[in-house]
This record gives sequence, C-alpha cells and structure tokens, in this order.
Amino acid sequence: MTDDSDTGTGTGTTGAPAPSRRALLGWGGAGLALGAAAAGGAVAMAGTGDDDPAPAGGAVAFHGAHQAGIATPVQDRLHFAAFDVTTEDRDAFVALLKEWTAAARRMTAGAPVGEGGFGGLPEAPPDDTGEALGLPPSRLTLTLGFGPSLFGRFDLAGARPDALVDLPKFPGDKLDTRRGGGDLCVQACADDPQVAVHAIRNLARIGFGRVVVRWSQLGFGKTSSTTPDAQTPRNLMGFKDGTRNIAGTETDRLEKFVWVGAKDGPGWMTGGSYLVARRIRMHIETWDRAPLQEQEDIIGRDKGEGAPVGKAKERDEPFLKAMLPTAHVRLAHPDSNAGATLLRRGYSFTDGTDGLGRLDAGLFFLAYQRDPRTGFIPVQRNLATDALNEYLQHVGSAVFAIPPGVRDERDWWGRSLFTHVTEGA
Repeated sequence: MTDDSDTGTGTGTTGAPAPSRRALLGWGGAGLALGAAAAGGAVAMAGTGDDDPAPAGGAVAFHGAHQAGIATPVQDRLHFAAFDVTTEDRDAFVALLKEWTAAARRMTAGAPVGEGGFGGLPEAPPDDTGEALGLPPSRLTLTLGFGPSLFGRFDLAGARPDALVDLPKFPGDKLDTRRGGGDLCVQACADDPQVAVHAIRNLARIGFGRVVVRWSQLGFGKTSSTTPDAQTPRNLMGFKDGTRNIAGTETDRLEKFVWVGAKDGPGWMTGGSYLVARRIRMHIETWDRAPLQEQEDIIGRDKGEGAPVGKAKERDEPFLKAMLPTAHVRLAHPDSNAGATLLRRGYSFTDGTDGLGRLDAGLFFLAYQRDPRTGFIPVQRNLATDALNEYLQHVGSAVFAIPPGVRDERDWWGRSLFTHVTEGA
C-alpha cells in the first residue's frame, strides 16, 4: 500500500525506437528476411543500455544480467498471468521456454511473433495474432517466474530454492484459490494496454497443449515507481504510494535487497529475485465515507502533499513515533521490520462489481525481494494490527522465483535452472 518500505540495474533501453510491427510486415517477399534482421538488430542495440528510461514508445532491453520489468522504470499498464503446466514431457517444456524466449525477444523489440509475421501458409493459423501491428513497443517488458508447484515436476525437486517458500496464512486473508498459485508467471508491463495484452495472448497461444492460463490480472495506474525523481503515483485510496521505493539506479540497494547473491542458494538463481503477488480488494465505498483526518491517521501521511505526520514535505524523513501505533506507514517502515525492504511495482485494478453494488477494485501488489523469508513475510506479519486492514481484504496470493536475465541471443528463460539440474550442481 502506501508504506515507506524502501520497499537494476537490470535492463536498459535502446536509444532509438524499433521498427514498428506494421513496417516489418509491410516489407513483403525478400523484405521479410530484412525485417527479421532489423528486429534482431533492435534487440542487440537494446542490450547496450543500463537504467535509462526508454524514449516514448521505445523498446526496453530484453537481454541483461537481470530480467527486465523489475528495476525497469514502471510502465503505465499491466497484464499478469499465471500458468499451469499440462505437459508431462520435460523436453516439450524446455522447448516451450525457448519458444517463449524467442517470442518475447521479438515482441519487446516491437516486432511481430514469428519471422514471417503471419506465417507461410494461408491454411495455417498466423504466427502473430495481429492486434498490436503498427503499435510501437511501448516499453514492453516480459518477466518470467517459476512457482513452487513447478518443482514437483521434471525432476526439479532438488533445485527448489529454500527461499521459495509457500506463503503462510496471514490474519485477515480470504484467499480465492482461483486467483492464486501457478507453475509459471509472466508479468507483461507496457505503456499501451493492447501491447501488454497482446504479449500474454501470444505466449498463451504458443503454449497451447503444454500450459494453460490459471488466472490473470489487468492493472492500470502504477501505484509505485522505480524513478523517485518522477511524481509519486497515487493508489485508489487517493494517497501517494511508494515514496521511498527502491530506485532502478540504486545499485547498492538492489544488490542488498532485490538481487539473489551467489551465496544465497542454488547457483541457478544468482542474479534473480523473488516475487510476491497479492490481489488486495479495497472496500473503497466504506473508505470514501471516512473523514479526511481519520484517513490520514490510518495511513500516517497527509493526503494532499503526502508528508509524514508532523512533517511538511512528502520526502521528509518520517518520525514514526508521532504516528498512531496502528498507522500503516509506521508498521510497514523498515525501521519497524528489522530493515526489511521490498521493491514494489503494484497496479490499481477495477474488475466490475461484486453483485452488491460495490466496485471490485483495489491494488494488485507486486513486490520483488532477495528472500521472502526476510522480506514480505515479516512485513506482512507486522501489518496484522494495521488500522488499514478494516478497508482491505487479501483475496489472491502467489510467490515465484524469478530467474536471472537472458544474457544473449543463445540464452533462454530458465536455462540456468535446467543446466543446473542436468549437471547435478
């Protein structure tokens, strides 16, 4: 929520927009080969950057030591999907990961799926579904993760990291199993919702017969930022969210709190991270009837400027003891949690109504950390007495191991995991 938890460098950006999907498909005949080469060049160029934001509509680097979509400047839209693996064939699953990587490499560069765009035979389904043709990359990032349940498959049990724990039940949880868990996840973030939805749709299509979508979530209106020099976004309760979030340029804090180190567990996770996803329903109709002073006391900040209690400016250091003992900021602050710090990339959502005249709306909370056992879990336990709980309900939950980035054209999502298992490391 609006906590002060300081809640990399991963990926950079290309300096020039990639060719549009429409342009690539417009180069017919021999030009299709040129289009494919151009797309590959765009990806290669994207890998030369580091933390600079992409130009408007531009491409974010796909290759890097860390996956894009974590420390990357937060985009405006989200389509998050969790998948269950349906194939029992390990080779088929590995092939899927390679196919997904190739498709993600092209889509994040602004190219259509498949080198020919629509495929070679009119009698066959097209390689790309087509709804994003002509649209720029829109800073699309695709981030893949492995859920705990995957490690019961394909002889992966011995490779499951100790940090990839099943989350405990927290006070007040009312979890819907249809909105949680999953063998895999893909987080698609972009500045254009159609680009994000197109990415998930095409990955699901490629995975037909090997994976099936378990649940998904659309999000809008980012509720935290990895670029603290930018204006702090607000959540659906109207409060600024993520004032002291980790910045994508803070390499020291990313190394300390977000990226898995070489000594943290199995070597295949070095450079990766752990993601906790929580769907948090807000009782916004009740909240909207609460007096302003009560709202500010519950949060621990004023609603206009976002300043902590007793302070004048949003970024003034909070004096926690000046807040109510049950104030959200006080309970979520690292000083109240033995220094536990998360990198947050949450989004607002509205999914119609609940049938009782109330909006089904809230926060889709995404938090990256080096280890959930010292990150999200103790923080969430400390929030048991949070006064904000009267207005919230956690209804969906999942945790995923996010492997390191795809380093070059020969690499693929999950390669470090399967190499680790094959070599018996």
